Amino acid sequence: MRLLSRSVTIVVVSISLVLLVLLIRYWLCVKQYLFEKEELAQLAKQYAGLDHELAFTKVITELRKKYPGHILPDEDLQWIFVNAGGWMGSMCLLHASFTEYVLLFGSAVDTVGHSGRYWVEISDTVISGTFRQWKEGTTRSEVYYPGDFIVHEAGEATAVQWSAGTWMVEYGRGFIPSTLGFALANTIFSTQDYLTLFYTVRVYLKALLLEASTYLTESGIF
Repeated sequence: MRLLSRSVTIVVVSISLVLLVLLIRYWLCVKQYLFEKEELAQLAKQYAGLDHELAFTKVITELRKKYPGHILPDEDLQWIFVNAGGWMGSMCLLHASFTEYVLLFGSAVDTVGHSGRYWVEISDTVISGTFRQWKEGTTRSEVYYPGDFIVHEAGEATAVQWSAGTWMVEYGRGFIPSTLGFALANTIFSTQDYLTLFYTVRVYLKALLLEASTYLTESGIF
């Protein structure tokens, strides 16, 4: 009886997980999104080749004009280390929800590793430096320069390399919580930099709260 009960439990849990995945996939297909990757790329390309700090300031200013209430205020902007897949970089989160994020990303040192495989499409526009990508199933890599636009499809895996001083504007669309395992695993189990973990979780929660507040305001509830 115990074996039968466990088998039934496993079957029920498995079916529930499959249904949940299908439900999330359907939701991602039919929902409306705030950003378009082409528009963000066009905005970022205007400032490609400039000093990255100046370019980022201009990008943030333009995003706040175009998407009021959806970009974190200056007091919540913070450069946070990211250790994942063997590489090390730094990010500054501008916007995040359960299905989208916009951030500034790059590295001040040469770094290389695994891209991760996500339930999210990620697109980047290079502002400065060079970014090299080696796609799964190929024997040659490609190098991208300031102004170039790269799309990492959902479910895709690549080797990635940033030269020192490479900075970019990044947009992700999909089920964003699915990226957190890869993004935080090294921080939790390797570097054990729990202060960085705290910073990462805190800024994501702040972005979610901002989105909730803006939604309630635009809906006339507040």
